[in-house]
Amino acid sequence: MTSQALTPARSRLNASYRNLTLWTLQGWIAMFFIAAGYAKLSEPMANLIELMRWPALVAPNMVRGLGVAEIILAGLVLAPLVSWKQGRPLLVMAASGLLALEVVMLGLHATGMDVGPVVTNLILIAMTATVLWKRAREVR
Repeated sequence: MTSQALTPARSRLNASYRNLTLWTLQGWIAMFFIAAGYAKLSEPMANLIELMRWPALVAPNMVRGLGVAEIILAGLVLAPLVSWKQGRPLLVMAASGLLALEVVMLGLHATGMDVGPVVTNLILIAMTATVLWKRAREVR
């Protein structure tokens, strides 16, 4: 088995594809959490309780606060669009926060036997973990 060294042009092309893939994932993550946060802020609690069971178990202010946190973290996932130098560490911090939130919500949905939200959380965890892992390596 032989190993081939990548040419500089091929290496740049691979990095370009990887960057495009990560930005696509970051955009999807941001869109999802902005929409989810907006719904938590704008919908009446009765509708949220009907759509998701867990808001009935916590205070309404916690649901609204979670919506604000989701929107802020989603915005920070896109922070490198404004400034790559300062935005990259903010992106890593936001991705870490979203990943922690997703894991907690996965546990909450799994204990409630909500199959749809469990699958959604697993997909979000895979996307966010990939972004966090690859972008954190770039920060160093």
